[in-house]
Amino acid sequence: MADSHTTNIVCAAAGVALSIALLCAAAPANAQAYPQRPVRIIVNVSAGGGVDSLARIAAQHYSGVWGQPFVVDNRTGAGGSIGVEIVAKAAPDGYTLLVSSSTVITNAALRPQNFDPVRDLLPVTKLTSNPYILAVTPSLPVTNVKELIALAKTKPGGLSYASAGVGSIVHMGAELLTVLAGVPMTHVPYKGVADAYPAVASGQVDWIIGSPISALPLIKAGRMRGIAVTSATRSKALPELPTVAESGVPGYDVVAWFGMFAPARVPPEVIANLNAEAKRALQTPQVAHRMEIEGTDIVGNSPQEFAVEVKAEFEKWRDLVRKTGMKSQ
Repeated sequence: MADSHTTNIVCAAAGVALSIALLCAAAPANAQAYPQRPVRIIVNVSAGGGVDSLARIAAQHYSGVWGQPFVVDNRTGAGGSIGVEIVAKAAPDGYTLLVSSSTVITNAALRPQNFDPVRDLLPVTKLTSNPYILAVTPSLPVTNVKELIALAKTKPGGLSYASAGVGSIVHMGAELLTVLAGVPMTHVPYKGVADAYPAVASGQVDWIIGSPISALPLIKAGRMRGIAVTSATRSKALPELPTVAESGVPGYDVVAWFGMFAPARVPPEVIANLNAEAKRALQTPQVAHRMEIEGTDIVGNSPQEFAVEVKAEFEKWRDLVRKTGMKSQ
């Protein structure tokens, strides 16, 4: 009996020791749970636009879920490259994130940067996506893309298109159209769409690729004429407009997107958590309704899916730059 009693005591003591050991082992892991301190979300454009708005939606949601401040930090300059570089060179711990438009890719494809968007950034998720609208000045005698191309071929270089600046997705998308259509047209860059749209509306420039939220009011007012959408498939918000691809330019596909990134080598579990909560933030009724009104599609894809898209798009725009000899100035 004594031996049995002693054995029970020893076993009990061993069990307690094992429990303590397990608790001690778990403590460091729990201490490292993300996030343990404030997180900075870099936005590489000024406050107030679509990119900034989405970043703030994500920041508010993350803060509510995890109880740590997620602070939006607008870092502008060099076409958005300054903000991207901050994130690309930040510590890979998940405490510095980036929300950017696709200019993070087009800028790097057009001009040398101090970072590589594929190598130095880790995609978290594509937040939203929307097609552009190809819109012409009302006085231009065309009602579809085929007629626009036919007119351009009668006077190569004679037609012009506006953009929101050299290297912008609007510029690159328009240039891709001229290449695939096989007819040169003249690029007229502006500081932003606020200057570019009036130029098209007044007839100073012939056409532009514009986002639905900013171009539709002018189209509805008769100041511009929308003739196509730039995505591979028709837009749910604008089903009456054909795609550029189905209008005589096969393979044409250009969309605007806003995405979230982290520095390369951030732990996969942190990326997975950021991805899952970003999707939840986008699916709230208020956000979903707002995106529908703006003609924007909610995406929320996986980090792996977004990484494949980022790499393919970078190669696509870099190939265009090489073919055209496009310059940053």
